[in-house]
Amino acid sequence: MIKKSVILAICALLIVACGGESETVQKGNSDVAAQQRFEWKLVTTWPKNYPGLGTAPEYFAELVERMSKGRLSVKVFGAGQLVPAMEVFDAVSQGTAEMGHGAAYYWKGKVPASVFFTSVPFGLNAQEMNGWLHYGGGLELWREVYEPFNLVPFAGGNSGVQMAGWFNREINSLDDIKGLKMRIPGLGGEVITRAGGESVTIPGGELYTALQTGVIDATEWVAPYNDMAFGFHQIAKYYYYPGWQETGSSLELVVNKQAWESLPDDLQAMVETAARAANQNMLDEYTARNNAALVSLVDEHGVQLRRLPDDVLIELHRISDEVLAELVAKDPQAKRVYESQKAFQKQATDYHEISEEAYYRARRLR
Repeated sequence: MIKKSVILAICALLIVACGGESETVQKGNSDVAAQQRFEWKLVTTWPKNYPGLGTAPEYFAELVERMSKGRLSVKVFGAGQLVPAMEVFDAVSQGTAEMGHGAAYYWKGKVPASVFFTSVPFGLNAQEMNGWLHYGGGLELWREVYEPFNLVPFAGGNSGVQMAGWFNREINSLDDIKGLKMRIPGLGGEVITRAGGESVTIPGGELYTALQTGVIDATEWVAPYNDMAFGFHQIAKYYYYPGWQETGSSLELVVNKQAWESLPDDLQAMVETAARAANQNMLDEYTARNNAALVSLVDEHGVQLRRLPDDVLIELHRISDEVLAELVAKDPQAKRVYESQKAFQKQATDYHEISEEAYYRARRLR
């Protein structure tokens, strides 16, 4: 009996000792994770600190730095500082940089379905886009689409409904688009080409010179707040709306998958939170700044603000439907994303008819 008691006591001591050692190891690992520091590079498709588009990644980086108390430091590089604007996708995919900020439709040559995660002609507005991404399955589809490219995407900003663009000729009918060489990316560019024009994709930092020297005849960029900063009013006469081609353009923050998985859970949560904040902050900024910039363009700089004629919009819409139908017929992945987005747009439109749109109409009543 005495021997059994001694043996039991020794076993109990060993169990306690092992448990204590396990707890110490776990605590030690936790302390190491809490002390580990990460330094990331974030490359963008925009000029450094460009209003709205370029300041969004800076805002994101600042939030992450503050929330993590310096454990995750993100250094932002503008277009061309580390990699060319149109090489952001590849740079992050390959690990040259841990993060990137740009627009998904720039990569449609690599990933046809990517266009749906920025904007498609006559598609979702900003409010609807955020709803689809975060509550309608859009973000899950986006991550599935980017998975083969070693990327984890997040919504990284939204400019709202954009302008149709800057022209040095009046657009009174679809015939006025024929022969027009226009900078317009994404599916909007394909629509312009099919309408008789010629679309090109040029980084934002090169647009002024391209338009000034006649390399292009017209350009769409974003909206008054950004367009005024680039000085397009100095070299183009007519400013057309509405932005049928970009109805609520979502920007992206992409993270290299290995870099993402190297972060502890708390830092991942901070990245997710900062991305959501930057996404909403950009839309707030454009909502606050656009009209003041438009008033200045018209009243101070003599820009002629014009609305695209209804028959032009109707024809562009018809062509857009054709382009989308052909895309989804060729690419099963694009078809899945399109069907998800289209279904969400239908239910959002139905409700907005008696909410947002009904309120706008009521607000104009006197």
